[in-house]
Amino acid sequence: MRRYFGTDGVRGEAGKPPLTPEFVLRLGQAAGAYLRAQDPRPVVLLGKDTRLSSDLLEAALAAGLMSQGVRVEHLGVLPTPGVAHLTRALSATAGAMISASHNPYQDNGIKFFGPSGEKLSDEAEEAIEALLEEDHPTRGIGTVGDFREAERMYLDFLLKRAPDLSGLRVGVDAANGATYRLAPRVFQRAGAEVMAFFTAPDGRNINAGCGSTHPEVLSRLVVELGLDLGVAFDGDGDRVVFVDRKGRLFHGDHVLYLNALHRGEKGVVGTLMSNMALEARLRARGVAFHRAPVGDRYVLERMKEEGLLLGGEPSGHVIFLDHAPTGDGLLTALLTLGALRALGGDLADWYEALPLYPQVLVNVRVRDKAQVVAHPRLQEAVRRAEERLRGEGRVSVRPSGTEPLVRIMVEGPEGLIQEVAEALKKEVEALDGAR
Repeated sequence: MRRYFGTDGVRGEAGKPPLTPEFVLRLGQAAGAYLRAQDPRPVVLLGKDTRLSSDLLEAALAAGLMSQGVRVEHLGVLPTPGVAHLTRALSATAGAMISASHNPYQDNGIKFFGPSGEKLSDEAEEAIEALLEEDHPTRGIGTVGDFREAERMYLDFLLKRAPDLSGLRVGVDAANGATYRLAPRVFQRAGAEVMAFFTAPDGRNINAGCGSTHPEVLSRLVVELGLDLGVAFDGDGDRVVFVDRKGRLFHGDHVLYLNALHRGEKGVVGTLMSNMALEARLRARGVAFHRAPVGDRYVLERMKEEGLLLGGEPSGHVIFLDHAPTGDGLLTALLTLGALRALGGDLADWYEALPLYPQVLVNVRVRDKAQVVAHPRLQEAVRRAEERLRGEGRVSVRPSGTEPLVRIMVEGPEGLIQEVAEALKKEVEALDGAR
């Protein structure tokens, strides 16, 4: 069992265990030792987002890697999928990204990619954790460089897949994060008229009331300014959600539906959080729908098992496996708008083509999420909740993979789902308070 790595790398509040400079130095040493066993002359590409703590953690991780003889190439501020793409394109031994994605600026994290551009496997992360327990004397002196072509190469990759967006008026919310330079440029180069928002990072404003987790401001601006649509990214650029011209949220389920029909997919992978309406509509169209556990790595695993090319989550983390090995918000936005232009209509039309079942999402902050979720009392409460829905809905109660939260999702008839969700929330709070 992994102690430090979660579903999306090592996460925590910067400056506090485990994300202290001392720990990150050791993590770099352990990762360097692991990579050196795979490649006698390892090269690691290192990117970061715009958080205040990213420079500090970048320096500590680079020092640990170099102490094991690793060549480190700094990519600077770059979206996570850009790091994944360049790791594969440049045949690097590994890539590393310093980011906590959609979390507030106080948090940060470190995730690694293998030479294929995919996140490291559970087994590889377990091996690195085992090496953390050992002392790692200096094994050669690694070197460091600044790879100044990183942003250009990633932009070229995206533009080769971009549709002609001439005549489209697009609002772009870059979340004051890793896409703050690239996102406006991509849409402008594709021909759109762009109004860009939240493109002035100061280290503390990443995801603050903006981005894919807070699209309310973008929704208002799209309507007030008469834009055709809006596009909102998260802090590290691996997620994207849209808003239509009426200001309505067009999220990952809508994105999967539109792209599945455009691409003629035989099957699609969603997660336990995917709306039942998506599953029903796809199956009515002859498209198989498969559910994976929450987390893009599990979506990718299921896609490979089923031999499928399209999968994703309602959060806007969507994988087009024939284009990239990981979720990419900018790529997803371009491909989705290309599908929209090919099929006709606008986002508002396609929003209405997939009327979602009512769903309530509740996050409960707890001290020990694993213990609360595993408690027999909560398991019994979930069983009773499912009985109340009488087969007309779903219940999902799970620990967050990145934060100290228990996430409750209830889907089904309007009215009843609010009651069910509130009862489950009270049970979680009671169990946490009983510790």
